[in-house]
Amino acid sequence: MKFILSKLIIVSLVFTTIVSCKSNPAESPEHKAMVAEHEVMMKTHEEMEKKHANMNDDHGSMVSSHKDLENDSLHIVNEKAHASILGLHTSLVEKHKNLIATHKALEEKHLTGEISLEQMVKDHEELKKQHQDMLDEHSKMVKEHQKIKSEDSEMIKEDAKTKEQ
Repeated sequence: MKFILSKLIIVSLVFTTIVSCKSNPAESPEHKAMVAEHEVMMKTHEEMEKKHANMNDDHGSMVSSHKDLENDSLHIVNEKAHASILGLHTSLVEKHKNLIATHKALEEKHLTGEISLEQMVKDHEELKKQHQDMLDEHSKMVKEHQKIKSEDSEMIKEDAKTKEQ
């Protein structure tokens, strides 16, 4: 009887140890890296929204500065190109916002045990790739915005010189 009781105690201790050693998903290095990446994504999104607001302001200024100009088709083409970039940028900001929500949901699913560490890592890598693609797309849009803004500024300077002469 003592022998059986001893074995039962040992088995129960081993079982308790195994169950109590089950790691907290939030403590894994992979989960912590994902949380850190989420913070980066949030800061990136804030910057993206600030640049978008600046683009909108620049567009308003551009349209306003063209009011006094004669109906110059080059300015109108520039305005339309800029409006197109604004539309694309609006879509990109929204896509990025959705990506952040998806990333946060992934974090929660892993934290609650709904998905495994392996699945979380796999899904996180895909989201990181999408994030980088969006950053690249954003960078191109910002460059195109600057180019149009610069071209418009040059055209306005040339128009002012022509009026002076």
